[in-house]
Amino acid sequence: MRPHLLLIILAALLLCAGSAHAADPNDFSVAEKRLFIDDHLQGLPGTTTLEYAFSKRGSLEGSVDDKARVIVGPIRSGGGRATKVDFLSGERKLELPDVGAATGNPVILYFLEREVREMHRLTGGSVSYYRKRIRMALAEGGQVRQVTVDVGSRRLAATQIHIAPYRDDPARSRYEKFAEKTYTFTLSDDVPGKVVELHSELRGPPDNPGNRPEPVIAETLRFVAKR
Repeated sequence: MRPHLLLIILAALLLCAGSAHAADPNDFSVAEKRLFIDDHLQGLPGTTTLEYAFSKRGSLEGSVDDKARVIVGPIRSGGGRATKVDFLSGERKLELPDVGAATGNPVILYFLEREVREMHRLTGGSVSYYRKRIRMALAEGGQVRQVTVDVGSRRLAATQIHIAPYRDDPARSRYEKFAEKTYTFTLSDDVPGKVVELHSELRGPPDNPGNRPEPVIAETLRFVAKR
């Protein structure tokens, strides 16, 4: 089996939309290709550790600061890299199976899996259902645009993918308070592991017309360093 297909299969298990769409990589949308098929680990030397800072802000619950890291092994003889992910700590720690021959950055899958589990915790809705909504939004393409971002002291070209997976859900009344939650994925070829930032956000109604409402929940995972 080609190494990148292992990550595709894991992505399908975590975010399965219940269709055969994901069976053929040629049928993936631009958003899916950038997140699940592109070789994010290409060019990383030897054994590399990618470090990320996690933050949670908003009026719903208390603030959180934590971290994640992806340990990437040498290139295997059959291709791909062994990866191990330490994602957050304590009661927030998320554990998933290691990917033995990855080309994609598994931190994306960890971020999304945490997101659907948090939606389940806050609403009581089905984890599988929220996975399906996210995968459908990515399959339909979302909003993909080219941007420039600041990473440390550098100004870099990046691709930004934005989705609102619950907004047009006919069943949104079941979890109306969280139906406007959005996700933004920022990737750059000039950042080790390609992931610049993964962000989810839910904002409340504006207190005054024209004002940008304050976040109810805002969670961000941002690249910090390569070791």
